[in-house]
Amino acid sequence: MFAWLERAWRVTATGICFLCFGVGGVILGVLVFPASRLVFREAERRSEFGKRIIHGSFRRFIRLMAAMGVLSYEFHGLDRLTGRGLLILANHPSLIDVVFLIAHVENADCIVKGELGRNPFTRGPVRAAGYVCNDQGGDMLDDCVRSLRRGNNLIVFPEGTRTRSGQPLKLHRGAARVALRAGVDITPVRIRCDPPTLGKGEKWYKIPHRRVHFRFDVDEPVPVAGFVDSTDAISARRLTEFLAQHLSTETEIAPS
Repeated sequence: MFAWLERAWRVTATGICFLCFGVGGVILGVLVFPASRLVFREAERRSEFGKRIIHGSFRRFIRLMAAMGVLSYEFHGLDRLTGRGLLILANHPSLIDVVFLIAHVENADCIVKGELGRNPFTRGPVRAAGYVCNDQGGDMLDDCVRSLRRGNNLIVFPEGTRTRSGQPLKLHRGAARVALRAGVDITPVRIRCDPPTLGKGEKWYKIPHRRVHFRFDVDEPVPVAGFVDSTDAISARRLTEFLAQHLSTETEIAPS
């Protein structure tokens, strides 16, 4: 009986949290970010402002989910996410991985799907922050390098989509190419979600049998200089293979 009530509450609380997320995105897009155009004339200043607002909003959203019993979480090595010009690469088991990372990384940039720039709930924040869109034309790798050189902390999920449970990681080489082209070391983040939730194709209301616990392990930076080879293609392949193995390394997760 109590287990049924607890699960019913988590379904309700999850719905409330997602509603708050959507409404918050609309409010920021309709009121806050348009008003910033009156205050900041330079596009770069508006982008910095947008990133700060989203960082704070996502941090509050994570705290709301934890306070309502939807999930719990822990970070290890969080101090490694401080600084400027970091290239942060992570596996991607859940829909809200990026929310966690942006909530804990200041001046965060990320690669987003073009459809998020058209969605009424996410369009305002995505455009205001100036995130790199994967369908905006031009060379996306150059856009990523420019973002890093401007001092943004770029978050990338090298799989390009959410991890499929029980399947090996299949990373694209684009993230490795960005690191090599920019000459920036990689800050790897291993994300574990137990039990799995909000994976590829899962509905928000299909919640697990117990509360979800997230663990984020921020590891020592990976120097890219050690992967430079005779050609760019070989260098990117070697680095991608290393990252796939590293991000697949399991970390024991304590039951919540």
